[in-house]
Amino acid sequence: MPPIIDSPFIILLIFFVAQWWPAYLGDLFRRTVRSLDAHEREDFNIVLTATLTLLGLIIGFSFSMAVSRYDQRKGYEEAEANAIGTEFVRADLLPVEDATRVRELLKQYANQRIAFYLGRGEPNVEAKLQSELWSAVADATRSQPTPVGALAASGMNDVLNSQGYTGRRERAWGVCLAPR
Repeated sequence: MPPIIDSPFIILLIFFVAQWWPAYLGDLFRRTVRSLDAHEREDFNIVLTATLTLLGLIIGFSFSMAVSRYDQRKGYEEAEANAIGTEFVRADLLPVEDATRVRELLKQYANQRIAFYLGRGEPNVEAKLQSELWSAVADATRSQPTPVGALAASGMNDVLNSQGYTGRRERAWGVCLAPR
């Protein structure tokens, strides 16, 4: 059974009841308690204004944090896509048979990363692809150790590191990327 946090409709229902119940109790209390005189009404209005101001600040800070986190995540995803694209181009620097293998593995890896963002990724397949990608580039650069091969190896390192920024951070923060 999937965790309750993955079902937005259940969460909506829980929060609707959790907010409706206190509102109902507050209205019931208001109707049963005597009305306020002028002095009490003035004090109540001050407390009400202060409470609503604090609520507005809390909502503003919450949105500010959410927007900055969303922008950061978008930046990491863009950097990951750029690293994959750059390594796809840098595969031209490798010998032909190695370049073909690296490109094919990069296509599979990009599809796996897209599946990850859609909530259908398989971590075991992703780890296997990363290992195969690194082996393909490492074997090619070991057979011909040149600065050009080192550039291809550096690009693959960027691909694997950029995945770490987007994938591991999302899991560490417990962010649900997409409904499953």
